[in-house]
Amino acid sequence: MLQFLKNKFDPNAREIRRLSEMVQAINALEPDCQKLSDEELRAKTEYFRERLGKGDTLDDILPEAFAVVREAARRTLNMRHFDVQLMGGIVLHEGRIAEMKTGEGKTLVATLPVYLNALTGKGVHVVTVNDYLAKRDAEWMGQVYQFLGLSVGVVVHGLSFEERRAAYSADVTYGTNNEFGFDYLRDNMVVDASQLVQRELNYAIVDEVDSILIDEARTPLIISGAAEDSARHYVRFAQIAPQLKPERDYTVDEKAKTIAITEEGLSRVEKILGIEDLFDERNFELNHYLNQALKAKEFFQRDRDYVVTDGEVVIVDEFTGRLMPGRRYSEGLHQSIEAKEGVAVLQESQTLASITYQNYFRMYHKLAGMTGTAKTEEQEFIKIYGMDVVVIPTNKPMIRMDHPDAVYKTEKAKFEAVVREIEERHKTGQPMLVGTISIEKSEKLSHMLKVRGIPHEVLNAKNHAKEAEIIAQAGQRGAVTIATNMAGRGTDIVLGEGVKELGGLHVIGTERHEARRIDNQLRGRSGRQGDPGSSRFYVSLEDDLMRLFGSERIMGLMERLGWEDDQAIDHPQISKAIENAQKKVETRHFEIRRQVLDYDDVLNKQREVIYAQRRAVLLNQDIGTHIADIFGTVFSRLVSQYADDKVIPEEWDLDSLLKGYAEIVGRPPQVTKAELEDMKPAEMAAVLQKEALQAYSLREAEYGSEIMRRIEKMVLLQVTDSRWMEHLRAIDDLREGIGLRAYGQKDPLMEYQFEAFNMFQQLVAGIQEDCLKLLFRVRLVDPSQAQPKDRLQGAQTNQGGEVERAPRKVEDKVGRNDPCPCGSGKKYKKCCGR
Repeated sequence: MLQFLKNKFDPNAREIRRLSEMVQAINALEPDCQKLSDEELRAKTEYFRERLGKGDTLDDILPEAFAVVREAARRTLNMRHFDVQLMGGIVLHEGRIAEMKTGEGKTLVATLPVYLNALTGKGVHVVTVNDYLAKRDAEWMGQVYQFLGLSVGVVVHGLSFEERRAAYSADVTYGTNNEFGFDYLRDNMVVDASQLVQRELNYAIVDEVDSILIDEARTPLIISGAAEDSARHYVRFAQIAPQLKPERDYTVDEKAKTIAITEEGLSRVEKILGIEDLFDERNFELNHYLNQALKAKEFFQRDRDYVVTDGEVVIVDEFTGRLMPGRRYSEGLHQSIEAKEGVAVLQESQTLASITYQNYFRMYHKLAGMTGTAKTEEQEFIKIYGMDVVVIPTNKPMIRMDHPDAVYKTEKAKFEAVVREIEERHKTGQPMLVGTISIEKSEKLSHMLKVRGIPHEVLNAKNHAKEAEIIAQAGQRGAVTIATNMAGRGTDIVLGEGVKELGGLHVIGTERHEARRIDNQLRGRSGRQGDPGSSRFYVSLEDDLMRLFGSERIMGLMERLGWEDDQAIDHPQISKAIENAQKKVETRHFEIRRQVLDYDDVLNKQREVIYAQRRAVLLNQDIGTHIADIFGTVFSRLVSQYADDKVIPEEWDLDSLLKGYAEIVGRPPQVTKAELEDMKPAEMAAVLQKEALQAYSLREAEYGSEIMRRIEKMVLLQVTDSRWMEHLRAIDDLREGIGLRAYGQKDPLMEYQFEAFNMFQQLVAGIQEDCLKLLFRVRLVDPSQAQPKDRLQGAQTNQGGEVERAPRKVEDKVGRNDPCPCGSGKKYKKCCGR
C-alpha cells in the first residue's frame, strides 16, 4: 500500500508514466521506418524542415523524428535506442536534466534531441568535458547525423580561424566548455564582423552536466594581457616563505583556505626585508606577495594540485584528474607556485574579458544536460539554471554489490589493506579499477604493488595519452588499473571473456572525495548494463575529508576502545559521519558558488549591456543614430555638471562649461558666456549640441560619409574595449576589498552592487566623452590603411587559460612619448602602444 501511494504521488514516477506514453507513439512508427530505403530515410530531413516552415513545432514532429534517428543509428552504428534512451532524449529536448546511470548510453541518447533541434538551422552545441570526448563523439555519432544529411563540426584546441568558424557553422557542433566559453569572449573583442566565429547561442546539451555547471561553476573564464612586471617580488617571497613556521609566524585555516600572519611573523618578515613597517603605504602591496607565497607553500602540493613539466607549472583538475595546460591560477597565485618550484615566473596578467560558466550557459535559448549523478544537486540546478532533474530508469536491473566502507585509523594501514585486497582478488583473475584522488597517491600505490610483484597500469594526468588504450584493457581478466578521477567520466570499461563469472569488475576507492557525486561516478564504472560487479571504499581518519570535516569523537572513541591501526571498522555511526562530512562540504561549496553568482550577476548585467552595444556597432547597426545619441547625452551631462537647474544661476560655473566644451570639440563654441547667462540649462544643452554637430558635419564633409562611418566604428570599438578593461580591473579591486565593509556592519553584497552601479555609470559616461574627443581629433594618414585589424592577432591563446599578449612590433622611430601615428592626438604609450 505504501509503495502504491509513493508511486502515485512521486513526481518522478508521474514523469516516467508520461514519457512512456510518448515512447509508445515512437515505437508505433518503427515498422514504417524500417521499410524505407536509405534515400527515403535521408529525405525525411527535408520533409521535417518543410513541416517546420509551414508552422509545425518541434514537439509536433518529435515522435517521427525520433523514430527516424533510431533507424539511422541502427543502420550506421548497429545500435538501436532502447525505450529508456528515448525517454532521456525527450527530457533533453524539453530543456531539462536527464539522470541516467553510467553505461546507459548517454552519448547515443543525445543524437535524438540534437537531430530534432538541428532541423531549425540555428545550430546545436554538444558540450563535453574534454577534447578527447569531443573528437570521439563527433566522429562516432557524426555518422548518424551525416547519414541524415546534417553537417557536424568539432571545436578543439589548436584549430585555425577558418576551421573554427566552419565548425560553428555546422548543424551540430561538438566541443568542450572551455572552447565554447573562450570563443564567446574572443567574439566580443574582435573589431570586424568577419572575425566572428560563433552564431547565436541556440540550444546546448551539456554532457556530465554536474561536472561543468557545478564543479566548474566557480572557475571564471579569463582572457588577459600582460600587466606590470613583478616577478622579482614573487621570487623574493618564495625564498622567505620556507623561513616562516606555521603557528609561530602564521596561522592556517585549512577549511576556509586562508592564512593570517602573526605579530611574531610580521616582525620576522620586516627584519628579512629590512623595512620598518610592512603595512606602511609604500610597502602595503608586499602583503599580497607574502600571502600568496604562504598559500602556495601550505595549500598547493606538487603532483596533487599541479605538476611541473618542461619548466612549466600545469594545474591538475581536482575533479577529473586531468592536466589543464594554459589555465593559470589568478591573483598572482600561479606566479607564487612558479617561484616556489624554481621555474621561470611568467608576467602577471590583466583581465581583458571574463565570464563564469554559470552566466555563459544561461545565455542559451534552451539548455539541457545529462549525467549519472544530478538528483542530489537538483535544487541548485533549478535555482540557477531553471532545469529540473528527471531520473530515467535503467534498461536492465542494477546488480552491482556495493560493500560498506572500510575505515582505518591511519593512512598507512589503509593502503596496506588496499594492497592486501588487490593481491587476494588478483589471484582469482578478477579485474580491478583502483581510484585515487591525486597523482601522488596513485604513484605511491603503484610503488607498493610493484614491491609485491603485481602487474598493473597507472592512468593519471602524467600519461593521459594512453588513456583509451588503458581503459580498453581495464575489464580484461587479471587487469589491475590504478587511476585518478580521469577514469570516472565518459569512458566505457567492457568486460573480457569469462570475467562475468568472476564477479565482474571490482572497484576500489582509496579515499572519499569531497563530493558524493565523484564517488558515485567511480562506482559507476562497474555493473554497467546489468553486468555483475562490486565496489568498496577505503577511508582513514587521516584523510583530508575526515580530518577537516569528520567527527573528532570517532578518533577519541577508537583510542578508548584500544582499536588497532590495521583493524577495519564497519559501524553505522562511522558511515554516517563520512556522509555527514561530505554533506557539509557540498553545502559549503554550494554557498560559495551561490556567492560567486550573486557577485558575478552584477558584472554580468553590465557585460550584457556593453557587449550588446559593441555587437550593434560591429554589425553596423545605426552607428549614425548611436553617435547622435552620444552628442545629446554628453552635452546634457556637461550642462548639468556646471549649470544644474536645481542650483541658482549665480552659482553656475559657465567658464568651466565653455572650457569643457572646448576639451571635447577641440575648439571653443561660438556662443558667448553672456548669451548663455540668458538661457535655461535645457536651452544651453541644445545650443552646444547643435554647434558640436555642425562642427562634426564639417569633418564628415572633409572625409566623406563612408570613411566617417568606418572611423566611428573603429573609435567606438577601441574606446569601449579600453574603458571596459579598466572597468574590469577596478571591479576586481572593489571585489577584493569589499568584504571588509562587513566590519562596519554593512552588507558587502549590497555595498558591491551600489558601488559597481556607480562605477558603471562612470564607465558609460567615460566611453561617450572619449569617443567624441577622439572623433574630433582623429586624422587619417592614408584611408587605405584604415583596414580592420584582428584585436587578437599576436596573442597566444591556450585552452582553458588566458590570452597572453605578445609584444607588438612597432617602428623604431616611434618613441613611447611621441604622438601616436594613428592620429588620435594622444601620446603613443597612451594609445596604440598601450
